[in-house]
Amino acid sequence: QVQLVESGGGLVQPGGSLRLSCAASGTIFNNYLMGWYRQAPGKQRELVAAVTNGGVTNYVDSVKGRFTISRDSAKNTVNLQMNILKPEDTAVYYCNAYRWHNGVPENYWGPGTQVTVSS
Repeated sequence: QVQLVESGGGLVQPGGSLRLSCAASGTIFNNYLMGWYRQAPGKQRELVAAVTNGGVTNYVDSVKGRFTISRDSAKNTVNLQMNILKPEDTAVYYCNAYRWHNGVPENYWGPGTQVTVSS
């Protein structure tokens, strides 16, 4: 079982920055692909960024060059640095841990943290 808790959300003006953090517990952190998803009102949840245990990263096109995902295996955390924020980045952001184990997918979610970009 994996427990995930996000922090760092809030209200920020367009062009500003926020740093989200996700603390993982209850498992071997390095066994999982870690990611950040977001869901805006009336829209489907979408993958924002992901990072493998080897540090390979992937981003949705709309955040490339603005967001950076990183993981710290010593602290069991995954972070999302968000710069040059836009109103369309407004959403609830969720931390995700995923792996395929013994033929079964394991997928865990944090409760989410609200990010609002508005003047």
